[in-house]
Amino acid sequence: MRRVPGLSTELEDVTEVEYRQLRLENVVLVGVHPQGETEDAENSLRELAALAETAGAVVLDGMLQRRPHPDPATYVGRGKALQLRDVVAALGADTVIADTELAPSQRRALEDVVKVKVIDRTTVILDIFSQHAKSREGKAQVELAQLEYLLPRLRGWGDSMSRQAGGQVGAGGAGMGSRGPGETKIELDRRRIRTRMALLRRQIKEFGPAREAKRAERRRHTVPSVAIAGYTNAGKSSLLNRLTSAGVLVENALFATLDATVRRSETADGRVYTLTDTVGFVRNLPHQLVEAFRSTLEEVADADVILHVVDASHPDPAAQLATVRDVIGDVGGRDIPEIVVFNKADLIDDDTMLLLRGLEPAALFVSSRTGAGIDELREHVEQTLPLPAAEVTALVPYDRGDLVSAVHETGIILDQAHEEGGTFLHARVGAHLAAQLAPFLVAR
Repeated sequence: MRRVPGLSTELEDVTEVEYRQLRLENVVLVGVHPQGETEDAENSLRELAALAETAGAVVLDGMLQRRPHPDPATYVGRGKALQLRDVVAALGADTVIADTELAPSQRRALEDVVKVKVIDRTTVILDIFSQHAKSREGKAQVELAQLEYLLPRLRGWGDSMSRQAGGQVGAGGAGMGSRGPGETKIELDRRRIRTRMALLRRQIKEFGPAREAKRAERRRHTVPSVAIAGYTNAGKSSLLNRLTSAGVLVENALFATLDATVRRSETADGRVYTLTDTVGFVRNLPHQLVEAFRSTLEEVADADVILHVVDASHPDPAAQLATVRDVIGDVGGRDIPEIVVFNKADLIDDDTMLLLRGLEPAALFVSSRTGAGIDELREHVEQTLPLPAAEVTALVPYDRGDLVSAVHETGIILDQAHEEGGTFLHARVGAHLAAQLAPFLVAR
């Protein structure tokens, strides 16, 4: 077992207390890694420290054990669990967080040894999501994910608080109502959770048509969409604000933005497109959250271009890239054109930039804080957007200015002239607009 230095987030100056959100728990982190994966395990534990701090805890210490596989009983092995108990007692911690998703039996066994509450990485992520969910749909999605995680982890004690069953005379002639225990407390809890989950799934399904209607309207008017995807705290919301002046919440915290935000923008030649800020990803993102937020992640799958934002100052950007691409693949967005953007370029030196260029040769480097590289990024996005499908030549009467306006808004004007019979247009437009212009087509 070895310590991981530099993890403590304990306050050094008591005057800082008022600037920190409510301090909930003092925690010790613990992880297990096989031979040769020490660096990756340390990065994962540092990320867990950031997650714990975002959830409101204070990290006192972090410990890693090298072993081929986690112990099936207590995760870190009996001897190391006793060692962990001594560390917890010495530091006065009240919670241990494991850097994995623990089985219910592992959590209970480790709690019995260390004598304080034990939770896992998934619990911390779900807790952060529940704090940051603002919209009705976001709250419903988070609650569904929490209940899916809780259901197999309910604890019961045999016939504890069982409801008495009614019926005819029971065995042994004990009289009516004594046929044995009815529904136990844990069975009652499970039934209530399943009922609540069914209700939440119906609610989330009901939110779908409204979002689909908005997407269909954008498709009907052939408005291209750009989805901003990436690791949590990579600077997606900051980038959206810099590109569109959207005014979205920006905070140096993990999962600060959960609800998809759509903003309108224009290309240099006047075409309209949308930019969508999506929920951030993290390594080992709980599958319950991927399923619960599938409706939100559809914004990524339906986009014409994916703006993949990576934190250039992160110690392991390759893992960020792989994690985000895995989730994009899970929701069916693997074939969508991707622009990789390394954000926070103002925080790295030239050597790091050279390494990142080797990792992604076609990537762009920007800084949402200083604005460096934003114009180049905007130009690259405009070049990557799909061109309207149909090329038309039409003489539009002056009383159909709405069609001319629609061509300017969603199409590409190749030539335009004002003539006696109307406005002459040579343009590329979408299929829907091409059908509306069909009566006015001319040969030139």
